Amino acid sequence: VQLQASGGGLVQAGDSLRISCTASGRTSSSYAMAWFRQAPGKEREFVAVISWSGGISSYADSVKGRFTISRDNAKNTVYLQMNSLKAEDTAVYYCAAGPWGTRSYRYWGQGTLVTVSS
Repeated sequence: VQLQASGGGLVQAGDSLRISCTASGRTSSSYAMAWFRQAPGKEREFVAVISWSGGISSYADSVKGRFTISRDNAKNTVYLQMNSLKAEDTAVYYCAAGPWGTRSYRYWGQGTLVTVSS
């Protein structure tokens, strides 16, 4: 499975942005999809995950209520809608695919940079 993230950019605090991740290759596998992020000088952290069906999702406390993860399996794409962005949301955002509940995602995208100016 190959993952391609896109949609990052420079926005102002309070703005919204949607980033996407499109899968190719062995997309018939019923993988959960997740977003992680890594800010400069910090470790990569979990942001959100969604089940294959889209019926179950989970979020980090830091983004709960502001970010929404969704997926369109017909397009092999997962989205992260980010609202009320804060400067501390600035990071490279990575998508990942793996079995639901995994602690070690097997497939990773290359990342897309989101910069939020205050």
